Amino acid sequence: MAHVKDNVELIDSKPAPKPGRWVSAVFVAIVAAFIGYGLVTNPNYRWDVVGQWLFSQTIVTGVIYTLILTVIAMLLGTALAITMAIMRQSVNPVLRWVATFYIWFFRGTPIYTQLIFWSLIPVLYPTISLGIPFGPTFATFETSVLFTAFWMACIGLGLNEGAYLAEIMRAGLLSVDKGQWEAATALGMPRSLVFRRIILPQAMRVIVPPIGNETISMLKTTSLVAAIPYTLELTFVARTKGQALFLPVPLLISAALWYMAITTLLMWIQSHIERHFSKGFERRNAEKKPGPSADAHTETAFIEVTP
Repeated sequence: MAHVKDNVELIDSKPAPKPGRWVSAVFVAIVAAFIGYGLVTNPNYRWDVVGQWLFSQTIVTGVIYTLILTVIAMLLGTALAITMAIMRQSVNPVLRWVATFYIWFFRGTPIYTQLIFWSLIPVLYPTISLGIPFGPTFATFETSVLFTAFWMACIGLGLNEGAYLAEIMRAGLLSVDKGQWEAATALGMPRSLVFRRIILPQAMRVIVPPIGNETISMLKTTSLVAAIPYTLELTFVARTKGQALFLPVPLLISAALWYMAITTLLMWIQSHIERHFSKGFERRNAEKKPGPSADAHTETAFIEVTP
């Protein structure tokens, strides 16, 4: 209904009906209900066995070692990524090309192939010697004793992850204006201090989201260490125990539930870290954003009527 006041017609605006939105929502809800009903009522899933083994010592041990693998691989990968990202931006051509080759090699070959290669290190190098090249040898180690399956898994995952994180780090560093470097250098600050106190904190706003995604991906990539083979990882122990009991599906469901629970926790932690590093940026955007106009939130439209 329209109202006229002082030659201005007030029109009560209403949102346009969108039946397609409701139809699609109902369709998706029906499909989800059918899938959920099938999961709950299908006796082949053996949910009683899932509950029995969900917190068993076998599964929990696999969860613990999977988390240890994830943490060590991400720490190693992050340290390598920071180093390679700095080397990629170095004026020294040797450092720049070494970093480029590292990233090219480990991104260009499948992680499963790399893990198989690491499992063959004791065959390729039965012993490792420390000493002066073409001179005396100070110590010799058996490679099979020094590099256990656990450490081969950590090194293989970490080296591969470092190549991917290096490009993420480099993108984050390039997102910081070069004027930050120039201003800090003009004040006499050393490059290491400029990087730690000025550049890296600002780059973290760009770096944190993809690193969070890579951490979640690494959690699931640990299932590939069976190529070494490493036998204490969650997927491996769940599959092995399931085959021994002739109940592979319930044991794998138990492992999947643990993966989803850990992923949910990691996503929650990631959101809080992102919020922490975006505080200053959001504040600057709020200061630059113009204030809303007086009629921005009015619910009626004003149309001038010519007398």
